[in-house]
Amino acid sequence: MSGGRAGVPTALTVAGSDPSGGAGIQADLKTFSALGAYGTAVLTALTAQNTRGVTGVHSVPADFVAQQLHTLLDDVEVHATKLGMLGTREVVRAVTGVLAEHPAGPVVCDPVMVATSGDRLIDDAAVDAVRTDLLPLVDLVTPNVPEAAVLLDRPAATDVDELPGQATALLALGPKAVLLKGGHLGGEESVDVLATTAGVTVTRRPRVATTATHGTGCTLSSALAALAAHHRTDDWVRLVDPARDYLQRALVAGAGLGIGSGHGPVHHFAGIWGQ
Repeated sequence: MSGGRAGVPTALTVAGSDPSGGAGIQADLKTFSALGAYGTAVLTALTAQNTRGVTGVHSVPADFVAQQLHTLLDDVEVHATKLGMLGTREVVRAVTGVLAEHPAGPVVCDPVMVATSGDRLIDDAAVDAVRTDLLPLVDLVTPNVPEAAVLLDRPAATDVDELPGQATALLALGPKAVLLKGGHLGGEESVDVLATTAGVTVTRRPRVATTATHGTGCTLSSALAALAAHHRTDDWVRLVDPARDYLQRALVAGAGLGIGSGHGPVHHFAGIWGQ
């Protein structure tokens, strides 16, 4: 395996495609670039979607997902990996098998199950595979409130005070760290909770009044992977605040893009374009 030019942080996204460019592979690669990481990508699914919703999902066969991963990792040194929409049980298990064989830096898993629009993106068998096969492999999992409820098989949190307990419970499923995102709970602040074996850290940002929220989960998880690659660390306590700051800037500037007529994308290059 060759690492290319020395000193170039390289991140990998394993996720689905979003033709509208606000989420999935497209959002991940934009985020990697904005944060100074060279982006590589393995495609797990095609979607037919726009800012209003998802009208179709076409999964890439699991053996070809595995072939993409093997071929890439046989040649390119990857310093951090972000996992997004995997779609099927077979793809989840294929990705898990390859990453167990070919370490690719800290693994950040965004357990994509439901789009911002409310469309379901993953079936029950795939949820079980994420829970039992994938989570014990990952370094950080970043569920939102509904996703945490699915993974824990319990009612969704309805209050910020419930987040630390649910984040800690998710640790028992095997990941080294959990970032439980509380954005669905409303209120004047957006509260996320990071749980590690060392304890719980709560982070807060003012809630941004915007409809440009497409791809927020993809963007935050890929920001964490990009920062992990850039700094060669899996110290999530150190990386969560810079990642959230990046997402906050992207949210504030998102409406100015004027993309689509539904939930538009965040602005991945806020503060970069025009400078």
